[in-house]
Amino acid sequence: MVNSEYERRIAARFTTFDQDGNGYIDRSDFSGAAKAVLAEFGTAARSEKGQALYGGAEAFWQGMAGIADRDGDQRITREEFVSGAVKRLRDNPDRFAEIARPFLHAALDVAGPESGGAATVEAVARVLTALGVPGDAARPVAEALDADGDGKVGEAEIVPAFARYFTVPE
Repeated sequence: MVNSEYERRIAARFTTFDQDGNGYIDRSDFSGAAKAVLAEFGTAARSEKGQALYGGAEAFWQGMAGIADRDGDQRITREEFVSGAVKRLRDNPDRFAEIARPFLHAALDVAGPESGGAATVEAVARVLTALGVPGDAARPVAEALDADGDGKVGEAEIVPAFARYFTVPE
């Protein structure tokens, strides 16, 4: 892949994390993502599931900051993301999967409360839309995440797919 194409793809991944569009990734982007998912499903922040989602968001932020926040200012710039996070994540996608897992697990629990750790494709599309994926793309992405075709997306399907999306090969 030519470098400009790589840079374009990485910029898109950065934008996914920069929920408020202020040009850097910080703790508020992760808590904002949790808040958006909870609002989409009418789940109270103080509920057990709400607290688990916020806890997962905080763990995800801490993991990302540990990997990418090179200057320790509690913000990840695009440059830090591209040079630090992406290289480290590309070199060790399992590490990325592990820092994302608590958030993804809790999001599936909010979206699929009766499904034993999985959510329907439709519910996953709602999560993706809440996280900023355009509505016309959310459904096809959710369907693609349903690797076994059972109509549900479980942690075993979403965690590796999430890691693959963010660990872009150069």
